[in-house]
Amino acid sequence: MSGKLSGRVAIVTGGSTGIGRAVALAIAREGGTLVIAARNADAGLETADLVRAAGGEASFVRTDVQQAADVEHLVHETVRFYGRLDCAVNNAGVEGEGVPLVETTEAQWDTLIGTNLKGVWLCLKYEIQQMLHQGSGSIVNMSSILGSVANRSSIYTASKHGVNGLTRAAALTYADRGIRVNAVCPGYIDTPMVIRAYANNPQARADAISRHPIGRLGRPEEVAEAAVWMCTDDASFVTGHLMSVDGGYSVQ
Repeated sequence: MSGKLSGRVAIVTGGSTGIGRAVALAIAREGGTLVIAARNADAGLETADLVRAAGGEASFVRTDVQQAADVEHLVHETVRFYGRLDCAVNNAGVEGEGVPLVETTEAQWDTLIGTNLKGVWLCLKYEIQQMLHQGSGSIVNMSSILGSVANRSSIYTASKHGVNGLTRAAALTYADRGIRVNAVCPGYIDTPMVIRAYANNPQARADAISRHPIGRLGRPEEVAEAAVWMCTDDASFVTGHLMSVDGGYSVQ
C-alpha cells in the first residue's frame, strides 16, 4: 500500500480495540507496516487480521506495558521482524474506577499509574533507544483532556498530567537527535471504555455529551487521524505539542 507512511514501521500499543485499533487501521491505510501490542491476544490478533484484510502488513506481540521486559521485547521483535522502528503510538491505557480521592486504594493507584504513566515511560525508553540508533523517529503518546484539566477521577487525571509532562520533556531532550514526541489529548470518545463507563447510567452519558460544545462524543477514527498526521512528514516541524481532539471541551 502506498501513502504518507509507506515503507515505515509503526508500533501501536493498546491496539486491540477502540482508539488503538482505529490508529492501526489508519496507519495501514497510509502504507505503514504495523506491530500491534496489547495484553488481550485474541483482540490484538483480530486487529492484525483487519489490517491484513485491508491490504496492509501487521504482526502482533503480546505486551503488558507495565513490564519493562515486555516493552523491551516488543521493540526487539519489531526490529527483528521489519528491521527498524519509525513511528510509535503509545495508546495503552485504563480508565480506573473514578472514585473520590480519599476512597481510592493503593492497588488502584498502582494499577492505573502503572499502565497509563509507567507504561508510557517504558515505551518511550525503549522506542527512543532504537530511534537514536537509527537517527530518526516519531512518537505519539495518547493523553486526554484530563491531562490539562481535571475531574474527580483523581488518579486518572494525575496519570494523564504525567503523560503530558513526559511528552514535553522527551520532546525537548531528543529534538536535536531527529526524534519528535507529541501527544493527542482526546475528549470523551465513543469507545468500549466509554460505553462501559456509561452502560448503566444514560444520564451520565448525556451529561458527558453536554460538556462538548460540538454536541456529541468523538469517534475513534477522528483521534486516529490526528495521531497519524503527527507520525507523517506533514508534521516534521511539530514536537512537544499536545493536540486537543475534544469537540471544544477544553476551550470552555
